[in-house]
Amino acid sequence: MQLDDKDEYTSEENKEQGISLFPDHEELMITRVEQGQGRKRGRYVIHFGPYSLSVLEDVMIKYNMFKGTSFVKKELEDIVLADEKQQAYVYALRYLGQKPRTCQEIARRLAQKDVAQIVVDEILVRLQREKLVDDDLYARQWARQRITSQRKGKMWIRQELRQKGISKASIGEALGEITDNEEWESALTVGRKKWNQVRGDIMDKKRKTFPFLMRRGYSGDITRRVINHLSADEQDEAYDDGELLHWEE
Repeated sequence: MQLDDKDEYTSEENKEQGISLFPDHEELMITRVEQGQGRKRGRYVIHFGPYSLSVLEDVMIKYNMFKGTSFVKKELEDIVLADEKQQAYVYALRYLGQKPRTCQEIARRLAQKDVAQIVVDEILVRLQREKLVDDDLYARQWARQRITSQRKGKMWIRQELRQKGISKASIGEALGEITDNEEWESALTVGRKKWNQVRGDIMDKKRKTFPFLMRRGYSGDITRRVINHLSADEQDEAYDDGELLHWEE
């Protein structure tokens, strides 16, 4: 497993330091404990005479890895695995700290760092148990934000959530909370902005605004309603301008 630059010691380094070379069926007593320096201060090198391995501080404390404590090789192999899991967990927390993530996004990120699949699965279970990852909540918040702030249609949002690994059921529930009127208002807002930017007559505006809305994920039905509404507004304005000109004459 190799995480980022902040995780200088990894399980791979433990292997290089020789956990596989530790003697079998023999008690190994800790002779010295050294704290890492600089960015390695969160890890400790545990010496067993000529042998050594490194672990996170949390792991060291949990397993009472202090001078004078003895272990056998099998126990140390379990500790190295626990350290790998804790490293992956800490890395996942840091990744989550940037912004909310889905289970699939976290799994892919950890896999890119060569974290074993069995460890990835355990990390995801832990994060969900601690309510730090919730795909259902993520889907609802994402759908709401995309409709109201980004002005995207349900079809666009559905595809985005699929790519993020959200289940079909969760996507359906999230989109179900968005009313037809909310999607209509979203489409009308962004459609009007595009309509007003287009130069030319009504047909020019229709030709450019219609595909614009479709590309943003609004349904054909909503898009047609928006175009008809904007066309009617345009014609009403033209009529009002004509009436005003007539009275001025």
